[in-house]
Amino acid sequence: MNTIKLKIITPKKIVYEKEVNSITVPANDGEITILPKHSNLFTILKEGVIKIKINQDEDYFSIGAGYLETDGKETTILVSRAYGQDEINEKLINEAMEEAKKLLSQASDEKSRQQALSMMRRAVIDSKLLKKRKRIT
Repeated sequence: MNTIKLKIITPKKIVYEKEVNSITVPANDGEITILPKHSNLFTILKEGVIKIKINQDEDYFSIGAGYLETDGKETTILVSRAYGQDEINEKLINEAMEEAKKLLSQASDEKSRQQALSMMRRAVIDSKLLKKRKRIT
């Protein structure tokens, strides 16, 4: 089966680097699946969950917003954050959600409100990844 080299990079480190069969990402216009020999593409990614297939296995990452670039042989994903399915902690997600709700109720200006909403959005995305992981195991 054909493969494509995938590299997921955050500002802190290279999070993932492997040969994969397909990558499904949350692009601004909807989900996009990248396969080997895909045409050249540069697109904006929104916060969400990435699904990576390697043979019969699937890996998932919760990501922040960023970019994807591919030439069909290599795909690079640059994102603000990326957490693998094994790094997600249910207790921390619930704490983040409660903190976000508290901050939202106390927000006195638009900037504070947007920060609280962003924190809440990340917690929701992480919880979606947690649910996917529970279905798999």
